[in-house]
Amino acid sequence: MSSHLTSSDPRTPDTATGLPRSLKRFDITAMAVAAVISFDTVGQIATGGGEAATWTAVIALFFLVPYALLFAETGAAFPQEGGPYVWVKLALGRPAAALTTLFYWVTNPIWLGGSLVFLAAETWDGFVFPLGSGTVADYAFKLLFVWAAILTAVVSLRRGKWITTAGALVKVLALGLFTLTAVLYGIEHGFHGLTDTRFTPTTAGFLALVPILLFAYVGFEAPNAAGEEMHDPQRDLPAALGRSAAIAACCYLLPVLALLAVVPARKVTGIGGFMEGARLVFGVYGGASGPLLTLTAVMFVFALLTQGSAWMIVSDRMQAMAAADGAFFTRSLGAFHPGLGTPVRTNLLSGAVATVFMLTAMQLADGDAGAVFAVVLTVAVTTLLLSYLVVVPALVVLRLRRPDTPRPYRVPFGDPGFLTCAALVYAWILAGSWSALFPGVLEGLFGIDYVFQDVWGVSRLSFEAFTLGTVAVLLLVGTVGLTVARREAAAPPVAQAGPHRKARS
Repeated sequence: MSSHLTSSDPRTPDTATGLPRSLKRFDITAMAVAAVISFDTVGQIATGGGEAATWTAVIALFFLVPYALLFAETGAAFPQEGGPYVWVKLALGRPAAALTTLFYWVTNPIWLGGSLVFLAAETWDGFVFPLGSGTVADYAFKLLFVWAAILTAVVSLRRGKWITTAGALVKVLALGLFTLTAVLYGIEHGFHGLTDTRFTPTTAGFLALVPILLFAYVGFEAPNAAGEEMHDPQRDLPAALGRSAAIAACCYLLPVLALLAVVPARKVTGIGGFMEGARLVFGVYGGASGPLLTLTAVMFVFALLTQGSAWMIVSDRMQAMAAADGAFFTRSLGAFHPGLGTPVRTNLLSGAVATVFMLTAMQLADGDAGAVFAVVLTVAVTTLLLSYLVVVPALVVLRLRRPDTPRPYRVPFGDPGFLTCAALVYAWILAGSWSALFPGVLEGLFGIDYVFQDVWGVSRLSFEAFTLGTVAVLLLVGTVGLTVARREAAAPPVAQAGPHRKARS
């Protein structure tokens, strides 16, 4: 694996990893939008009522902005393939990078095989074609959804980027159409959802919403996983992240406000919120409402699919680079296909993990899709946020220890500005991680009533077994993977009977 900065000259055809440059500024922006704007979180955020809109705006200002600034500078300064894996390795060493990357990577097959596939199936069942719950059709749809996302990540980035770009455009179009239609509905029928909606922020609302809002906003570093496949990362990344951050903030805040304006907060559900709101407001189109609603549902499912595939494209590259660097089991797991230029073995591993997680999740709540959706989404939130508890300090270490590294973009006000942004981001991540991993604990300290079964639909024992059990298993897998990789590196080379292909790194 390359340990130095590679050329950012857009005329250079190949990188240190031997991968072709295929991502330009528009592609990076589209990939960030496809990954960051999470359709599955819109309804979940709106369950918080009016203060959800308030906290969405507050966190956009005091978390999203400093977060985007941090990663824009670091991504432009260290544009190697693997992104955050490389940053943590350079700052804190290979063991820390290996565990951090595992938590970051596994979030995505968990998310794909959990909340994304459940939301897609629920939408298809309710608005396109009935599937039932636990039926052969239900299982078939979910398996097809998972592996379609994986296969999108397997194809070459030159082609795969157009699938995620289409998903980003469809996502913004669907959210824009919903917001506009909700306004038209409100003008015609009144904004009744606002009559009992309070926008005043509360401690209880903050503790409930901060994990999901942080999960919704993070991910702008994702394109850096393919850093050496960009034409000019040092110039394109800061601009692309600025644009995608602005788009993301609007695509969360406006639909949430529109949904709350026409649907009373007590009737908004996490798994059905967006499409149930669409069912209501599309009535303004009269006889055309049915076909338009079905079309919107198909767009919704396609956007979810490309959202999952966008994360598979970037997180699988991170994990593959960790394996190729001798930090996760065997270097062969990090091999990039010579023709496709993608880490096919890691892609297939992601598909297997997502499938196992999907099958496990279907047994979690005895067919209660809403409970499964919320719990599995929280597991994904937890593993991702925990990885940032290491990534953010790594950015600070790189800033302080490598001051001579060329930084085409810099956070305003030099080191004080960078450190202030890092402190803000870390404080938010710390609060979100604790609230996601131990919901109800901080509420108890503040004297807030919290009935776990009513909030989650499962017992605390089932919830903690799933979340803490997942974290424990990941720590074990990461430790074993690093140990096996070290033994492989220390083992004497074995003579080969014939020619073989090395893993690209």
